[in-house]
Amino acid sequence: MELLKKQRDFFTTQRTKNIAFRKKALKRLQKEIIEREDDIAEAIYKDFKKPKFETLAAETQFVLAELKLALRNIDIWARPERKAATLMNWPSSDWIYKEPYGAVLIIAPWNYPFQLAFAPLVGAVAAGNTVVVKPSEVTPNTAMIISEIVNAVFEPEHVAVVDGGVEVSQELLAERWDYIFFTGSTRVGQIVYESAAKHLTPVTLELGGKNPTIVDETASIDLAAKRITWGKFLNAGQTCIATDYILVHKSVKDKLVKALKRYITKSYGENIEDSPDFSRTVSQRHFEGLKAMLEGEEVLFGGDSNEDDNYLSPTLVNEPKLESKLMQGEIFGPILPVIAYETEADIERHIMNYGKPLATYIFSNRKSFQKKIIDRYSFGGGAINDTVIQITNEKLPFGGVGSSGIGAYHGKTSFDIFSHQKAIIKKANWFDAPLRYPPYNLSMKLVKKIKHLF
Repeated sequence: MELLKKQRDFFTTQRTKNIAFRKKALKRLQKEIIEREDDIAEAIYKDFKKPKFETLAAETQFVLAELKLALRNIDIWARPERKAATLMNWPSSDWIYKEPYGAVLIIAPWNYPFQLAFAPLVGAVAAGNTVVVKPSEVTPNTAMIISEIVNAVFEPEHVAVVDGGVEVSQELLAERWDYIFFTGSTRVGQIVYESAAKHLTPVTLELGGKNPTIVDETASIDLAAKRITWGKFLNAGQTCIATDYILVHKSVKDKLVKALKRYITKSYGENIEDSPDFSRTVSQRHFEGLKAMLEGEEVLFGGDSNEDDNYLSPTLVNEPKLESKLMQGEIFGPILPVIAYETEADIERHIMNYGKPLATYIFSNRKSFQKKIIDRYSFGGGAINDTVIQITNEKLPFGGVGSSGIGAYHGKTSFDIFSHQKAIIKKANWFDAPLRYPPYNLSMKLVKKIKHLF
């Protein structure tokens, strides 16, 4: 691949290792995004009618916050870190050097098509890599503006965009990269991981899962419904950390359902299809998949649709069975199953039926219950008495575990994942302990006594 060769040649020049070079590139990107923010919002709206507020909050301003943080801290992040020396290495100074991997491939998804292309790009460029970005072909207008911005800011040997469908992704994955960052489904993530393994290429996989929200009998039900409604139907449910299903104590289920209905109507109005604040399903294929999930289910609220506009209203479903289509995999749309539980064994039966989720949310005023859920179940991250907000703090790493992903990023963590941690010991010459050299019989008695100091 000629582009990859050019990027490898450019990386060999060592220019990307210069901190001033990285800062200038990131400042140009920052300026371009600010100037084209309205164009970005318009492009995403054309793709699936995402409200401008959601684009600003969860796409452009999110990336600008990552840029601001990187520009403010890159000198510190890139600085070698000194570590305490061991007795065996004394006298020495021990260091970790932050070294860019080289040629990075970023494959972005369609649900947050701008944010999930540029947020990892910021980390990769800040760390000193060259980058090829593959935007999603499902959101063509956003892919176009991503390409325009990258072309305006970077030379192609530094950062470039490659457009296309599945065939293009396959061609890219056939190449040997120094690092691959992928956001998308678990199924495609497995393909990416398999391709990377052929070249022993390190990866970050940001995937998904069936994220539970647990509401116990002590929860503040009205507030829980408000926050669940917001987090679930943001971006029409097409959010990897959105609630996938609710497990609610049977004693408060009716109260929660009533409150959910009220907040959906309050948020989007009586005629939700006309609301300017509700996105559409991204494509006809995804729309049809969601409609199929509703077949044979008891709809408590919503269920309205318009196939000409890929519109599916916020929909509450009552007690779907574990073997139903709705509960077989991640929903990734505006459908919210509500399931009652009686005991903690019921909670376990549902959560353990799936792989480790990307997020878990707990609504409870019992600290003991909160702690029990956090300690008992493995998941990427989450929140207590809220949803989705864990992604907003750049000091917290964001990523999955098991089937929901490998690795994490955001803030300094983004810089770290695109940097090889090179360990260096600088040994002094004025003293050389004889203990490590043969013949060992002279040192044998001392080894066990001092091993705890190594």
